[in-house]
Amino acid sequence: MPEISRFLGIIIRMFYNEHNPPHFHAYYNEFQVEIRIDTLEVLKGSLPKRVLNLVIEWAIDNRAELLNDWELMRNDKAPLPIKPLI
Repeated sequence: MPEISRFLGIIIRMFYNEHNPPHFHAYYNEFQVEIRIDTLEVLKGSLPKRVLNLVIEWAIDNRAELLNDWELMRNDKAPLPIKPLI
């Protein structure tokens, strides 16, 4: 599963040939979550509240890039790195 961004100990990844709806995975220590790109709804898992808020802030700023990476990966192409949250 390619890593598309990393910041503040949070790792953001996407899978090739993943199921719909478009989403990404965020990892932080022993926690992990799947987040839908269009609504930013948590589909599965959990993160500490502070970390989830950072991931959501990052996703809001990078929604177009996330959707682009989703489409690239659905077409068996490598995703592009996305800038980390600063």
